[in-house]
Amino acid sequence: MSFKIAIIGAGSVGFTKKLCSDILKVAEFAEGGIEIALTDINAHNLDMVAQIIRRIVAVNNLPTRVTATTDRRAALTGARYIMNVVRIGGLEAFQSDISIPLKYGVDQCVGDTICAGGILYGQRGIAAMLDFCKDIREVAEPNALLLNYANPMAMMTWAAIEHGKVNTVGLCHGVQNGHRQIAAALRVPMEEVEIVCSGINHQTWYLDLRHNGRSIGREELIAAFESHPLFSKQEKVRIDVLKRFGFYSTESNGHLSEYLPWYRKRPEQILDWISMDEWIHGETGGYLRYTTENRNWFETDFPVFLEEAGKPLSDWARTDEHASHILEALETGRPYRGHFNVRNGGTITNLPADCIIESPGYVDRFGINMVEGVTLPLACAATCSASVHVQRMSVQAAITGDVELLKQAVLHDPLVGAICTPEEVWQMVDEMLVAQAAWLPQYADAIPAAAERLKTPKVKTRDWAGAARLDVRSVEDLRATKKAKATA
Repeated sequence: MSFKIAIIGAGSVGFTKKLCSDILKVAEFAEGGIEIALTDINAHNLDMVAQIIRRIVAVNNLPTRVTATTDRRAALTGARYIMNVVRIGGLEAFQSDISIPLKYGVDQCVGDTICAGGILYGQRGIAAMLDFCKDIREVAEPNALLLNYANPMAMMTWAAIEHGKVNTVGLCHGVQNGHRQIAAALRVPMEEVEIVCSGINHQTWYLDLRHNGRSIGREELIAAFESHPLFSKQEKVRIDVLKRFGFYSTESNGHLSEYLPWYRKRPEQILDWISMDEWIHGETGGYLRYTTENRNWFETDFPVFLEEAGKPLSDWARTDEHASHILEALETGRPYRGHFNVRNGGTITNLPADCIIESPGYVDRFGINMVEGVTLPLACAATCSASVHVQRMSVQAAITGDVELLKQAVLHDPLVGAICTPEEVWQMVDEMLVAQAAWLPQYADAIPAAAERLKTPKVKTRDWAGAARLDVRSVEDLRATKKAKATA
């Protein structure tokens, strides 16, 4: 069993190591002499990751071939599977996704799905995704499968399928993480809890929960979360939505709080809904701080990461990331059930046919087969639909370079619309376009006019760090925190 897997954006250090380790835990792949082709525009990061993956291969005496190149087409040539894990614009662009909206009162925790930051992130990512798809069509194996992990998941996958014309599935670990958390709240092993989860990425809903076959109802789930010593403090938004909608959402407190128009629109009330113990529970710019710290940590402690790669794969517990399980099912025929991001068609009856949904499916040699006929509860469908319309406009704007449509997408975003006036949205988008011009080729002709408009701004902005901002910690601080936890 020999084939080629290409990973675009392989400089995403920890995630690339996880994906490759999972793949090599499949006996047929470990023994079959597959090729893992790593590619990234950052040669420095790419080299470090390649050293780690090659070390894993060498220590375990595997016939796997590991190549690394900044030439994307070379990496994609002959690939049967392509994994996309890019962050276009890196931390520099990410910084402006958070800081510019703050000037207009928009306080985001993550900013990678919708809201102002997620929409602009999508503009950068889709421009690159179209180039990836062109290369895949031209040099990869016929009908190669693109496994997209890059956010904004729905927009990127939508663009790849509809406009890139590439066989694509979007993958996320939100459903698994929520499944794990629900089991913890119920104080039972995860393997005893069965789930059916459906919606759109990052707004997926646990429609059916069962413990050893017994249905778990709304009141039992609410009681479990409210009595939990941590979740009751960390998941206030999710618990509130559970109470009002009757269904629990996949995403973290911080994520969910910025997809809705109700919890982050009044600065003086944001702290009532979030927890500051970890970034994911709602901290202003929390994911930006977290990723910045991790990048700095990796740069300093690369020798430690390389040493850890020298452990035998027998010590590695294969994760529940979907990628390796999908490849295993497609290549060996061993069925796999998961939750996948695909074009809706009629899978969810009360969401638009063209949108990207996340819902249960099965994989075997015949491909990815979705369970059709899901109907979302009306409140869940309404929330998803609001995001779908924003996503559709955002994708079309990214494809055409239509600035007016882009501004309309941001205007219709639930949280932005709860905070900003139309004039504020128009100016904010101009400012973000100018700041991110290097990664937005489709807007090249429009950006000079945006810059000109900013010379005579129509609305006032403010210098605001947000309602709940923490400083980026140094590597020394991180070491001290890690040591304190280890000895606690």
